[in-house]
Amino acid sequence: MKFIVSASSLLKHLQQISGVINANTVLPILEDFLFDIDGKKLNIIATDLETVMRVQMDVESKENGKVCIPAKILIDSLKNIADQPLSFNIDKNYAVEITSDNGKYKVMGENPDNFPKEPVADDTNTFTMSSTALVTAINNTLFAVSSDDLRPAMTGVFFELKKEALQFVATDAHRLVRYKRTDVTCPKTDSFIVPKKPLNLLKNALPNNEDELSISYNSNHLFVTHGSTQLVCRLIDARFPDYKVVIPTDNPYKLVVNKQDFQNALRRVSVFSNKSTNQVALNISGSELQLAAQDVDFSFEGNERMNCQYDGEDLQIAFNAKFLIEMLGVADSAEVKVELSTPTKAGIIKPTEQGDNEDVLMLVMPLMLNN
Repeated sequence: MKFIVSASSLLKHLQQISGVINANTVLPILEDFLFDIDGKKLNIIATDLETVMRVQMDVESKENGKVCIPAKILIDSLKNIADQPLSFNIDKNYAVEITSDNGKYKVMGENPDNFPKEPVADDTNTFTMSSTALVTAINNTLFAVSSDDLRPAMTGVFFELKKEALQFVATDAHRLVRYKRTDVTCPKTDSFIVPKKPLNLLKNALPNNEDELSISYNSNHLFVTHGSTQLVCRLIDARFPDYKVVIPTDNPYKLVVNKQDFQNALRRVSVFSNKSTNQVALNISGSELQLAAQDVDFSFEGNERMNCQYDGEDLQIAFNAKFLIEMLGVADSAEVKVELSTPTKAGIIKPTEQGDNEDVLMLVMPLMLNN
């Protein structure tokens, strides 16, 4: 089997899917890319058994064939080869010889029959959405996903499908994000949980533009296709908690602050907070917001005040500053609105301006005030 391919184009395609491969795998073959030539198309596949990514590119070849090539040495070598046509020659023992303008490199490949088979897209439901909509949804929710393996349902993003909208929900029990798109039409009311790793891979592989994605799912797997790139992942088999019951319906006090100023103040003050809780207390009265943090063990203390618009009774409430900073980071508006009620009830954060087809709501649980 022999084929000729551009070095830089091959590297670009390999880097797009190399994130699937784990550093320490159980099966040595999972450290390889599967190269599959069909016609004049080269399909490159990477998997970790839970997630499969495949890309397709044009090559010059006269015959079809398959081979597994170790991923790390292939990528490391391509990074150091100038852009030029490379000739790959694979013999019947799967030894791979790569020839460039002035070099020859050999690496031992593996039998492609041992490479895990891809899941088949049976009984799937399909819908489409723009690439930028999915990338934005992932960016808005992924940071709130739990890393606690004892609660598997929370270690992914909950996709909630309705005929006229698609909602993405993530929570780690301390905070929750609900991101809604009304420009997506789903085939039926349904839901599933997608793990964190494939969403991270999608975020990096997809362009932030209006390209159309095809998304299919069945009871076990999710299939996302963009042009010649496809990702397949196993869904999390667990029940997502009933998140609607924790979203307060009546938070009468409204606080509006400049997002950037609030975020910067939190960053400065939280330096002096207790490192295990990151607690910053907010003292709101009239049009003034005071931020205070302290670490009693080291006698650290930080205080700041800033202007705000506030409609409600004077209130003192404490939050984890790290959570607030992350949430403000995804709010895409100059100002944010914080809805509050009592020092023990969750606060709701919303951007003051939202995109045409989107709606984002973030919830954060308060911390006990240590008076």
